[in-house]
Amino acid sequence: MNAHAKPTPATARRSDALSGSARIPGDKSISHRSFMFGGLASGETRITGLLEGEDVMRTGEAMKAMGASIEKQGDEWIIRGVGNGCLLEAQAPLDFGNAGTGARLTMGLVGTYDMKTTFVGDASLTGRPMGRVLSPLREMGVQVLDAAPGDRMPLTLRGPKRAAPISYRVPMASAQVKSAVLLAALNAPGVTTVIEPVMTRDHTEKMLAGFGASLEVETDADGVRHIRIEGEGTLTGQTIAVPGDPSSAAFPLVAALIVPGSDITIENVLMNPTRTGLILTLQEMGASIDIMNPRNAGGEDVADLRVRSSDLKGVTVPPERAPTMIDEYPVLAVAASFAEGETVMDGLDELRVKESDRLAAVARGLEVNGVDCTEGEMSLTVRGTPGGKGLGGGPNGAGVVATHLDHRIAMAFLVMGLASEKPVTVDDRAMIATSFPEFMNLMADLGARIE
Repeated sequence: MNAHAKPTPATARRSDALSGSARIPGDKSISHRSFMFGGLASGETRITGLLEGEDVMRTGEAMKAMGASIEKQGDEWIIRGVGNGCLLEAQAPLDFGNAGTGARLTMGLVGTYDMKTTFVGDASLTGRPMGRVLSPLREMGVQVLDAAPGDRMPLTLRGPKRAAPISYRVPMASAQVKSAVLLAALNAPGVTTVIEPVMTRDHTEKMLAGFGASLEVETDADGVRHIRIEGEGTLTGQTIAVPGDPSSAAFPLVAALIVPGSDITIENVLMNPTRTGLILTLQEMGASIDIMNPRNAGGEDVADLRVRSSDLKGVTVPPERAPTMIDEYPVLAVAASFAEGETVMDGLDELRVKESDRLAAVARGLEVNGVDCTEGEMSLTVRGTPGGKGLGGGPNGAGVVATHLDHRIAMAFLVMGLASEKPVTVDDRAMIATSFPEFMNLMADLGARIE
């Protein structure tokens, strides 16, 4: 998305009961990694169900710039990879737009190559910190030749002649940092170990093992994970069916819970335990969410979800649950706005460094729509109004939500407008395409009034 394009506002209005079934787009995390690992592996990788949002396409373009062949045939993406250790130096800067996952993981992937790579992005991405990824890469011998102040993009990396394997304890709960080190290790001799005190989404480990990487995971008596990966091995192309993204499923799911009389089914949702914190939390709040037809697809747990409108009650969300639902807090805060009593969310420091300062953006959005909330340094407390009486910014746009180029803020507050007394308007809908291009049509098909 062009960050300088004219904003396109959107307004959501109180809707009648939502009904029907929806199939959400492929998981964003797995889609990014499918392009990356397929582009790196030897031979052919075939992918169905890929999320075709802008963020993932930027990762695909980056892999093509480094030698991979990627093309779409019908519903299938076909990748012919370069082989581990054989990426080519990109002739131009890699432009990741708004894609933080793509940028950080690719820094790990290319950092240990003896070549120069420049990373650029849009206004939102250039404001996000990259030091958390660059710190372990520097230990492996990677030079940061040029960077904006605070280790921000645009930045240029230069890899060493021969990278050093390291043992690295991840200082925060971050799947991106863990993954960047594991990817850097693919082109480093010997064994690199990542020590993860708090488990985060584990798609990188599962998928690398599936592509043939020599990788083992041990959990010690204290619950600390030790991930060991042997570098300079062979990766072989795979066939991948990408399951539906639970972070995208969150929006129709919460909408159905708060719009009276709703009864919908969301099909083919990824149920990896590192990603289901929102479902667990909503069930604790009294949500009617039935997990149907559980199955395994490509090494991942998948299920269909039947969701019916529910009278929600406030809860205290355990801070240690944050890594399993970090992207879902904006829409959880919306659900909490319609719950009876107080919902306390703590351990949210990671939200400060997302596409926007998501914690502040959510709090300001709630306030302009009449929700009683308190923003702490790492916490958000929401006191709900069952039925949504008095909530919303009104049809005259008196309370417009500032999205800060953040797709999840935009979608969360459009969901709010479907159940609030007055309409809710967001200042821009354009960036929704980065993760969920089908959002508007999918919600309309269920009966949502968004224009």
